[in-house]
Amino acid sequence: MKNILIGISSSIAAYKILELIRMFKRADYNVKVVATPSALNFVTPLSIETLSNNKLYVSQFDPRDSVEHISLCNWADAFILAPLSANTLSKIANGICDNLLTSVFCAYLGHEKPIILAPAMNTGMWENPFVQENLKKLSDCGCKILEPESGFLACGTEDKGRLCSLDKIFNSVNENKPLRGKKVVITAGGTKEPIDPVRYITNSSSGKMGLALSDCAYNLGADVTLVSTFAVEKPYKTVLAQSCDDMLNKTREYFIKETADYLIMAAAVSDFKVKNYSNSKISKKETGQTLTLELVQNPDILKTMCQEKKENQKVIGFCLSSENVVENAKEKIKNKGCDFIVANEAKTALGSDENEVWIIDKKDNIQKIEKTTKNNVALAILENLYD
Repeated sequence: MKNILIGISSSIAAYKILELIRMFKRADYNVKVVATPSALNFVTPLSIETLSNNKLYVSQFDPRDSVEHISLCNWADAFILAPLSANTLSKIANGICDNLLTSVFCAYLGHEKPIILAPAMNTGMWENPFVQENLKKLSDCGCKILEPESGFLACGTEDKGRLCSLDKIFNSVNENKPLRGKKVVITAGGTKEPIDPVRYITNSSSGKMGLALSDCAYNLGADVTLVSTFAVEKPYKTVLAQSCDDMLNKTREYFIKETADYLIMAAAVSDFKVKNYSNSKISKKETGQTLTLELVQNPDILKTMCQEKKENQKVIGFCLSSENVVENAKEKIKNKGCDFIVANEAKTALGSDENEVWIIDKKDNIQKIEKTTKNNVALAILENLYD
């Protein structure tokens, strides 16, 4: 679940939704916002568009390339209406489509995707029997109702009607996360094997596949640790590991010692390292016209983790080849001992935002994922952890 549509109606609590947008963006969700015209009395289009990094949708009759209320429904994985005013609540419960937000809701209701309603209003409005009747209609249609909380209200009274906490709204999206309670360690990036203090041997891995796996696993509820060759700010734990030896030690620490449930080895680990590292920068004066480096094999992290893992832990490997992709992966899964392996081709995978992979298990069952975004590939891979 990556695409979140937020509907803002006219309420003093509308300003709080700016922080909700920020929360979703920090967690790497895509966010679009549709607002009623009256909601813009409380929040500005510039604020919403800046934080969401998307256009704000308000007018039902702007000329567009597509029908807005249909295209937004198709795009969204979940629809959050917050704050939901008594006026908009009553409209959507009775099929009234007099603005873009209510039209989107009417079309979205039949999509069988999550709808979260977070009402906010005066206590008298909340307790009005017609409002309560409308709430029941919406609940019966499958909408999740996050009831308002008690507290100081804009009207000066202290009672029930305040918008519920933003954490509650945030966590309500896909509450039945299939990886909730699971620890997942993921490696990413191309390792760097130092030659001297300024030079190293590396490869063309961008780390995008490992990042996509980490983001998706986090959004599916997992406790994620990313062991990466590059620094990145994420809402989950990230650990820097540059060389193969460093990555081996960090992976062993977080997968073996902390007994994580899954290890996904998406990093491109160098097979070799320099035998004699130079503590000072090697100069041409010292070497002359040629420089010979003696290389020795690095530890095999994937094979080591497969040998050290406990019975209930699972290891997923990656196999990058320039030819004979599936055959090489089948051989690798037997030699390494991992639970399943993801085969991909160098010309398709390296540096690209897309990938085409073959997921192969120990029994040589093959699932091909046609070329698509790395986020979609990540979701397909992770489905094998909880199917």
